[in-house]
Amino acid sequence: MRVLITGSAGFIGSELALRLLERGDEVIGIDALDDYYDISLKEARLARTLDHDSYTDVRARIEDREKVAETFAKYKPQRVINLAAQAGVRYSIENPAAYVDSNLVGFGNILEGCRHNNVEHLVYASSSSVYGSNTKMPFSVHDNVNHPVSLYAASKKANELMAHTYSHLYKIPTTGLRFFTVYGPWGRPDMALFLFTKKILAGESIPVFNYGKHRRDFTYIDDIVEGVIRVLDKPAQANPEWDSEKPDTASSKAPYRLYNIGNNNPVELMHYIETLENCLGKKADMEMLPLQPGDVPDTYANVEELVNDMGYKPATSVEDGVAKFVDWYKGYYKI
Repeated sequence: MRVLITGSAGFIGSELALRLLERGDEVIGIDALDDYYDISLKEARLARTLDHDSYTDVRARIEDREKVAETFAKYKPQRVINLAAQAGVRYSIENPAAYVDSNLVGFGNILEGCRHNNVEHLVYASSSSVYGSNTKMPFSVHDNVNHPVSLYAASKKANELMAHTYSHLYKIPTTGLRFFTVYGPWGRPDMALFLFTKKILAGESIPVFNYGKHRRDFTYIDDIVEGVIRVLDKPAQANPEWDSEKPDTASSKAPYRLYNIGNNNPVELMHYIETLENCLGKKADMEMLPLQPGDVPDTYANVEELVNDMGYKPATSVEDGVAKFVDWYKGYYKI
């Protein structure tokens, strides 16, 4: 297939591009290489795909309407994976305009590209953050998610609504994937595992929010990529049993679906830190702090629909995943 990936120099995007190239797909990658975090890391990720004859590099922001339309018209992708977005719950409090531009305007441009170029399937990144104030565990795609607690979460919920509209009006199959705390080699430097590793090795204290009591459904990068590919290969179908009097939020009479991709095994932050300490062979100096604005105490993915529809369930343990990250980190930074 010819697959367009936005955010192709990102953590998930670069791994996904490699997997698709390895299986023989043609990949068009769009990325702006913005400076939200270390550009050299993005360039190093991108370098792994640039040598492939079947990879095309497009340098652009998805909020650039003309450039996005030009890319769709020129390359005519059969399927699209939208991963480009302004990331980060906490940064959305500091710089809300970045989320409006990329996550709303940019996603609208992607939808228009799909509409005008007969795209067979759009898969896009949503987030576990959409569950917001929900406290019923585990989080299910059938739950109401109308109470986000950050603009980032609200923008991802908006993406789901926008996608449904295009599925309804233009019969474009769209599938939204709610990712749960992705980690692993080549990860984002603003994420906890990366930050903790850097600070522990430097002998600096690490900030431990919510006094280490919150839990996250940490999901290893390879498990995320496998889930995305399985979904990509199975375009969303309309649900013939959808009932407007008892509306299911995860499906529709339109070709529209939502899935959680999480490890289905929440881990307390303190255990995550202890696992990292064991892998590094060094204890952390911890600064215990309250829960931050925009954060939620716990995340826990119900992946029943992913298992039933795709025959897949993430399974990498935190112990294995953190060890692989530490090995990569030491190699990449020559420690």
